[in-house]
Amino acid sequence: MGADRTYAYGAAAGVLGDLLLGDPRRGHPVAAFGRAAAAVEGALWRDHRGWGALHTTVCAGGAVALGALAARAVRPSRSASVALTAAATWAVVGGTSLAREARAVGRALEAGDVEAARARLPHLCGRDPQALDADGVARAVVESVAENTSDAVVGALVWGSVAGIPGLLGFRAVNTLDAMVGHKSPRHRRYGWASARLDDVAGWPGARLTAMLAAAAGPDPRGALRAWKADARRHPSPNAGPVEASFAGALGVRLGGTLSYGGRVEHRPVLNGATGRPVRVTDIARAVRLSRRVGLLALGTTVAARALLKGRGK
Repeated sequence: MGADRTYAYGAAAGVLGDLLLGDPRRGHPVAAFGRAAAAVEGALWRDHRGWGALHTTVCAGGAVALGALAARAVRPSRSASVALTAAATWAVVGGTSLAREARAVGRALEAGDVEAARARLPHLCGRDPQALDADGVARAVVESVAENTSDAVVGALVWGSVAGIPGLLGFRAVNTLDAMVGHKSPRHRRYGWASARLDDVAGWPGARLTAMLAAAAGPDPRGALRAWKADARRHPSPNAGPVEASFAGALGVRLGGTLSYGGRVEHRPVLNGATGRPVRVTDIARAVRLSRRVGLLALGTTVAARALLKGRGK
């Protein structure tokens, strides 16, 4: 069994495990990494980019090194290699939890319980829920589903196909660090700079693949491509822009606009504003279904790309 087949079987088993089991309520490996990263931050924090870069190096580099050591340890056993790849894939892919949380907010909105929806929204994104009405909550959910399809599913599979287990763990570490310190709060404006920039680089290929697959799998491929081309570059995030624009065009809705993070109001450009309509509650389920299709297509695409590259290398 070649390395490409070992990865293919392991990655497929890991994605299947996520579909069947989702994330555990307690003891998730990503949560353990977050606690370790927080401890490193507590020891290293200075209001300085250099110390933040050291924090990023220690945490992300440690995850990659752990993955490399674990992969080397099981290399003599093909079954153990498949099992470890499956476990790593399951640990870093979060498509089921993303869908579960989005649907929970959607059910609350369908029941007319906006307060319950607002209370649940922080499980998906860091916006200020009290500033949002029902339509605003629905829009935030659709945008979060789009962005996290790239961050929590496709990006990890891309780097897994490139670098195996170290790639899987390294991408999730970088993405987690960005969520922890990459935002522009007073404490992390300088300290989190390196994590934010590294996340932009690591997320670049996954975001473009997500946008392409959303166009291919969505109900309006031409609309997705049109919105991606017209609006993606106007978004402040180089990776969220293509993904959210493509989802907006594929679903026929408008995303973006005014939002609030941590008491800070941002006026973002409207995506797919020329032809899209306002987001409705029913669009949450549509976004989740599109996210699922994109994730499965990403698995097939990345596994095939790895096999092709390995075949050319022989």
